[in-house]
Amino acid sequence: MHFGADIPFVHHLGFELQRMEGGESLIAYQARPEHLNSFGVTHGGAVMTLMDVAMAVAARSIQKDMGVVTIEMKTTFMQPSRGLLAARGRLMHRTATLAFCEATISDEAGAACAHATGTGTFKYVPRLPVGRKGTHAFNVISTD
Repeated sequence: MHFGADIPFVHHLGFELQRMEGGESLIAYQARPEHLNSFGVTHGGAVMTLMDVAMAVAARSIQKDMGVVTIEMKTTFMQPSRGLLAARGRLMHRTATLAFCEATISDEAGAACAHATGTGTFKYVPRLPVGRKGTHAFNVISTD
């Protein structure tokens, strides 16, 4: 499956989209050695990125022609994230311009490792053409 947008950092991390429909998402992720912290578990930044993407994909699943930008996200780390991870995103509520989402990451045993609690707030923005000639009016994303 395709994320609906070219996100180089997502490609670098190796996220695998498995579901994107009906306000829900499922993304698999196996951290590589360079994605681990000094304790040998998945780095918190990679875990947060996984939840951010899971929520954004859930938000976009109901209107795939729109992009979303993260406005706010609260993360709780419950236990170390090890091995193959599954991130489940869910759209909880939507207005004309905002999406309120949540995400949970589970390990292979199904134990919850991290949760974006209560709200991940995203703003819907029209997807505009992007060129290779640098920043111009089409590359600007309004957050008003």
